[in-house]
Parts: sequence; C-alpha cells; structure tokens
Amino acid sequence: MPLLDSINEPNDIKKVPENELKELAVEIRRFLIKSASKNGGHLASNLGVVELTLALHRYLEFPKDRLIWDVGHQSYVHKILTGRKERFDSLRKLNGISGFPRRNESDCDAFGTGHASTSISAALGMVAARDMRGTDEKVVAVIGDGAMTGGIALEALNNAGTIKSNLIIILNDNERSISRNVGGVARYLDGIRTSRKYLKLKSDVKEVLNNSAVGGKLFQKIKTSKDVIKRMFVPGMFFEDMGLTYLGPINGHNVKEMKLALENAGRVDGAVIIHVITKKGLGYKKAEENPAKFHGVEPFDIKTGENLTTKSGKSYTSIFSDTVLEMAKEDERLVAVTAAMPFGTGLYNFKQAYPKRFFDVGIAEEHAVTFAAGMAADGLKPIVAIYSTFLQRAYDQIIHDVCLQGLPVVFAIDRAGLVGSDGDTHQGIFDTSYLATVPELTVMSPKDGKELKEMLKYAYNLNKPVAVRYPRGTADDFEDIEFQPIVYYENEIIREGKNIVIFATGTTVRLALEVCNILNESRLNPTVVNVRFLDKADGKILEELKSSHSIAVTIEESIWTGSYTERLMAESAKHGFDYDFITTTLPDRFIEHGSVVQLWEKYGFNAKKIAEKIKEKALFKLDEELFRR
Repeated sequence: MPLLDSINEPNDIKKVPENELKELAVEIRRFLIKSASKNGGHLASNLGVVELTLALHRYLEFPKDRLIWDVGHQSYVHKILTGRKERFDSLRKLNGISGFPRRNESDCDAFGTGHASTSISAALGMVAARDMRGTDEKVVAVIGDGAMTGGIALEALNNAGTIKSNLIIILNDNERSISRNVGGVARYLDGIRTSRKYLKLKSDVKEVLNNSAVGGKLFQKIKTSKDVIKRMFVPGMFFEDMGLTYLGPINGHNVKEMKLALENAGRVDGAVIIHVITKKGLGYKKAEENPAKFHGVEPFDIKTGENLTTKSGKSYTSIFSDTVLEMAKEDERLVAVTAAMPFGTGLYNFKQAYPKRFFDVGIAEEHAVTFAAGMAADGLKPIVAIYSTFLQRAYDQIIHDVCLQGLPVVFAIDRAGLVGSDGDTHQGIFDTSYLATVPELTVMSPKDGKELKEMLKYAYNLNKPVAVRYPRGTADDFEDIEFQPIVYYENEIIREGKNIVIFATGTTVRLALEVCNILNESRLNPTVVNVRFLDKADGKILEELKSSHSIAVTIEESIWTGSYTERLMAESAKHGFDYDFITTTLPDRFIEHGSVVQLWEKYGFNAKKIAEKIKEKALFKLDEELFRR
C-alpha cells in the first residue's frame, strides 16, 4: 500500500517510520504534480516545501499548535497531511477547497493568508494570546525570503526581538518570490548561504581547543564572544542584532535535520529564526529549471510541461507590455516600477530593453508607490504596474504621496475584476471603490485591447495621477466598433437607441452588447455606453438622454459600495432625473474561488437574465405610460 494512503487525518504523519519519510516525500511530489497537471494551481513552491512540511508536522500537534503560512500558496502539503487529500480534485474550484489556508476550511489552518509578509505579525499576536491564557501551544510562522522584503515583515521582526516567550520563524529561502528576489535582504541572505567558512572555522576551532584542558576553557571564552567572530564572517548579523536567535542555514530537504532544529528552537525563551534552504520545484525537472513558469500553472502535459489549453489572441497584460515599450522609445523620462512581479505584470521585456529604467523593489507595494512619487517629483514619469489586489496595500501612499501632490504617476492595475480560482484574497473587485474616492486621481477602464493601448498613452500624457484598470486574460477586440478618440471625462456611446440606456464598464461591455442583441429580438433598441472614466458619474449623458430614455441599466464587475453604479444613481437623483435603474454589480462581500464563468453566472452576469429584467421593466413602464394617458 502506498504510504500516502495511510495519511488521512491530522497527525497521521507521526505513525510513518523515519526511514520511510523519503519515500513518502516522493509520493507526495507525484501527487502534487498529477493534481496540478489536471487542475492547475501553485506547483513549484509546493514541490519545494515537502520535507519542510513533513518535519513541521512531525514536530507540531494539530490542531492544538499554530502554523501560519505566509502567502499560503505553498500550503498544499499541509492540506494533504491534515485530512484534505481526497478533496484535491476540487482545489480552487467553485465550492471546493481553497488554494490558500482558510480558517473556515479546517481547524488546522490557524490563520488565513493570501498576501505576502503577514505571517510573523499574526504569529506574534497568537503568542500574545497564548501567554495571556497561560497555555502551552507552539506557534510557528513560515515565511519565504521574498516575503521577507515586505515592510510589515520587517516591522514584525522588530517586534519579535522584544518577546520573552517562544516563537519559531522558519525563513524558507529558495531565492525567489515568484521571480528571482532582489534588493538588500536578498543579498544579505546570499551572504549567509555562502558563509560556510564561518561554520567550518567554528567546528575546527572547537575540535582543536577541546583536545586540552586549557583549550577547553579558552573555547568557552571564545563561545561567549561568538558575535565578534560571527561578524568577521557573516554579513550584518541582522537577525541576532534585532534580538532573535538565529539557527542555520539548514538543509530544508532533510527531515531529520529540520526536526532537530525545531526541537532546539522550541527550547528558547524568545523568537528564533530557522534559516532553511530549499529548492523551488524540486522533484519535477521542468519546474526546477523554470520555477517562475511553474509557480502558478494551468493544466499541463507532465512530459512536455506545456499547457493543455491554448489561448487565442493577445492578453491585456501583453498589450500593456508592448505599449509601454513603444512609449519608452518616445520619452526617456518614462520609468517602470513593479513589486516583485516583472513577469506577471508584463514588464520583463521592458526590463530587458531598458534595464536602467526598470525598478523591481521586491514585495513592497507601499514603497513602490512612494518610490515612484519621489521619481515623479524629480522629473521622471513613472508607470507603476501592480495587481489590483496588491495595490490596496499601498492606499495611504496613493493618497498621501502621489495624489495630494498631484504627481504624474500612472498606475497600471492588472487583474482588475474577478480573477477566478485564486479566490477571495485575490479578486480585484475593490479598486474602483477605493480609488474613485481619492481627489485628483482619474480612474479609467478600457473595453478592449486597442482602447487599453490608447488609454495608457492618454493617461501618460495627462501629467497627473491616473489609474488604468484592466482584467486578466485575453483582450476583447471590437473590430466592428469605430474607435472614438479619448476625451477627458467623456464616455463613449457605442450604440445609439431609445428608451433604455446601458452603462457598461471594461470587460462588461461585451456582455452589454449581448444583452442589446437579445433585446433587439423583442424590438427594444437600447443605447450602449462604454464607461471610460469611473471616478465621476456621467451626468452629461444622463442629461442628454433624459427626454428619450427612461430606463438606465448598469453592468459593472465591482462591489456595489463605491461603484460607478452607485455614483451614477446618486447623480441622477441629485438632478431629479426620472430614470428607473436596473443594476448588475457584485455584492458587498468577499467573492469565493471558482472560474470567472461560474462566478459570473452565480452573481447575475448573464445576458439572458439581465435582458429579462429589462424587458419586464420596459413592459411595466409602457403600461404605466398608457395608464397615465
């Protein structure tokens, strides 16, 4: 019987003999590769933490003890070991298990994660709670070297150096977040990895001196002065200088060595950082060779590593990439900034073409925005490319450092709207609401790839703070719609009709046209408006159409509160316009994981259903008007 078949409940791992753990690790990797090849998911990061997770589960008792995974995309092995193996076919699917730790999914998931750098702060909170209760559960945080570049992680380390009870922090060092890590923290860890001469010197000195009585005493004197010796060979002594006990580097693929380190760390009254070296993608050659490609995967062929699904047409991200390169040729002041995602945001090609004008600041969105503000204040023209879900981390910097000063920073907001299987921590459904309230910030959304290209150029030349939000995936291409030049705070009427006007934003424009075609069959002929500017309601169009239109429809892939829909309705009420509104937005709640198609259906983004609502309202309005006559 395969060893993995014996792992069905939390703590079953403790029943596996130590000499069989290597085979269990092999079986788990096969399981992960097979699962990801069928359903997609995060692969390389999970392949890299198999032995580390086995060691943690041999050391900890679940659900009593607390294990917090930073980001959480590398928690698949933890899920397998805590009774969720049989549900892996539902991973990241609607009504299935999440690709991230979820407290409502298992009592073995101590803290929900999805964004980087939060684990140490959460762990410190749990240590405080434990100490106030007087209980004895262990608390362990696992954080990658990429996440360690985030400001909140460094703030938490500063706090951790002051505590007097045990906390174990595993620094999982694989030299990567998604792409290769950058910056001072990465260089510091490089230094520790290569400082084996310190460890060998310490061993040699101990062996020689302990061979005599005098030497033994001398070694104890040297041991008490270890910081002096360490500073000669280990750069910075950063962690111990902050008050943490440092252990490592340790081979993260050796369960026995890891378990011993955990037991030693658990005896310390204070915070201990165990520096673990792992290899991302270990066990699948193609992922080892290209861990960035296999960080997050679609279904793929295991032999070739190639995706099984083919995508036709250019993505919004690739159009952004090409456009920024084109713009950079025309203006040497243009610089590009990203927070550890040159591939995901499409800026890798820019990095290759203009290395001196490209800045990857690591997982540090707050810093990225203020860094860009500093460049803008001194004459450069930054474009900051960050996913919608991650930009919310820099809200204060957007307001205080960019918009308050009116600085010419363009925010290229990728993954706006529903992103699907990554779920509630990654859905880009809040940016319209949190950005549209900021004075001096113009918020724009393109209906297709061509409009994205023109919108980026327009935003760049406005010389003020502008956010351009666009979705994940293949860009729409409305070849049959004549492109109208972008005019400041004027939206685009793409189909003229009467009685009914449909306002659609970004990716919902295609849906609005489908609704329009269905209504045409019932001899209803709506006007369709492509809403290019989201931060101000279009009172002008409402005014122009009020005599010939009485029903206003909105279709918007954002939450209701703070939406364009809400502003448009307020504008109509303010001027006393007599429109009956039919709205389709996302509810004011966190949206679960599932495909975008499934989520659209669940939350009412269905052309037939919307058309039926409009027809019902139109018939009612017609009856009402006949009655008045």
